[in-house]
Amino acid sequence: MNKDLVAIFEYLEREKGIKREVIIGAIEESLRVAARKSVKGLINISVNINSKSGDIEVIAQKEVVDKVTIPEEEILLQDAKVLHPNCQLGDWVDITVTPQYFGRIAAQTARQVISQKLRHAERDVIYEEYRHRLNEIISGSVKRVVRGATLIVDLGKVEAILPDRFYPRTERYNVGDRVQALLFEVKDTENGGAEVILSRSHPEFVVQLFMQEVPEINDGTVVIERIVREAGYRTKMAVRSTDTKVDPVGATVGVRGTRVKNVIREINNEKIDIVSFSEDRLQLLQNLLAPIEIKMINVNDETNTISIVVNDEDYPNVLGKRGINARLNAEILGIDLNVQKMSEYQDTMMLQRAELATSNDPTLDETLHVEGMSPLIRESLISAGYDTLRKLLQATRKDLIAIPEISSEMADKILEQIKKKRM
Repeated sequence: MNKDLVAIFEYLEREKGIKREVIIGAIEESLRVAARKSVKGLINISVNINSKSGDIEVIAQKEVVDKVTIPEEEILLQDAKVLHPNCQLGDWVDITVTPQYFGRIAAQTARQVISQKLRHAERDVIYEEYRHRLNEIISGSVKRVVRGATLIVDLGKVEAILPDRFYPRTERYNVGDRVQALLFEVKDTENGGAEVILSRSHPEFVVQLFMQEVPEINDGTVVIERIVREAGYRTKMAVRSTDTKVDPVGATVGVRGTRVKNVIREINNEKIDIVSFSEDRLQLLQNLLAPIEIKMINVNDETNTISIVVNDEDYPNVLGKRGINARLNAEILGIDLNVQKMSEYQDTMMLQRAELATSNDPTLDETLHVEGMSPLIRESLISAGYDTLRKLLQATRKDLIAIPEISSEMADKILEQIKKKRM
C-alpha cells in the first residue's frame, strides 16, 4: 500500500475540497508522461491508481501473435493466455509493465505536472465555491502576513488574499486574528490557479454590513441610493424609503443607534453619516451639511461645480479633517465642490463692489432703483443716505445692518444682487 499517496488524497480531499477522483485523474495523467519516458518502446501506455491503497500500475498493450518480431509491441499467444485465457491471435491485451522503482522515478519526473494539475483542480473548487458569492461577507483567520502588510486569510478550504491597499491603514492584524471581509474578486493567476481577493475598504463592505443589521435594507424597503467612503475615517450614505411609513434614516440608525453602532464597531469606529436622499442635488447637499446653514450658493452647470459660502465657525466642519468631509460630499453629489468662509467671501465682494464704484458709468449716480427691491427697503436705503447705486456699492455690510429695517441676511442679499446686476 502506498500510504503516502493515500495520505495526499485524504489531505487534498479534506482540506482543499478537491474530490479524490479529480486528484487521481490529475496524478494518473502526469504519471503517464513519466511512464512513457521510463518504459520506452511500448505503445498505448496507461497508468492506474488504486484509490484506496494508492498502488500504481503501468499498463501497456501488446498484440497477440504466433511469432514475436517486435517485442515491445507483440506477445506470444501462449504467454498471453496466461494473463488472458480467452484471448486469440490478433487481439490486443493489457500487460503490466510497471518498472522497478517506478514510484520514485515517477514522483521525481511528475512533481511539476502534478502540482500544475492540482492547481487547476483547486482553481475549479475555488470557482465553484466562491465565484457566485461575490460581494458577500465571509470570515476567516489570518494565516500569515506577506509583502509588507498583505494578509493571507484561511477560509477553510482555500486561502484568500487581503491586500494591504484593500483594508484601512488604521487597522492592524496579527496571525490568528479573525477577520470579516467582502469577497471582492475571484481571478486567475499566471500559474494556472485562482485567487480569492478580499476587501475591507470597499464601500460595498459597509453596504453588506448594513444589510446584515437592517432588515428594511435587506428586504428593499430602505434603499442605499449612494455611498462613498474614505476607509478608516468616514462613510457617507444617502438612503430613501419605498414605504412612506418608514423613515429611511431612522430605520438605518436603529433604536438608540443600535444598528449603526454594530456596523461602526466592525469597521473600528469609522464615522458614518446617514442622510435622506434627494434627486435635487442642492437639497441633498443641504442634507449632507445639516445642521450647518449654507449662506450663499452658486451652481455652474458648465463646469459641474457648486460653490458655497458658510459662516467662519462652520467652515472647519464643512471641510473636515484633511478635507475628507468636503471631498466625500462632492463625490456623493458627483460634482466639484468649492467652500468659502463668509469673511473671505465678504472681503472679495467688497473689493469687487469698490472696483465697480469707481466706474465712470453715469447710471451709478441716478436715483436708486434696483429691480425686485421692495419699496420699503428702497426708501430705508435712501433715507440712510444711500440714494444712488454708487453710494450703495461703497457701503459695507456693517453699514447696511445699521439701518433698522435691514437684517444681516437682507444686507448680504442686497449687496449680492447689486453686484450681479452691475457685473
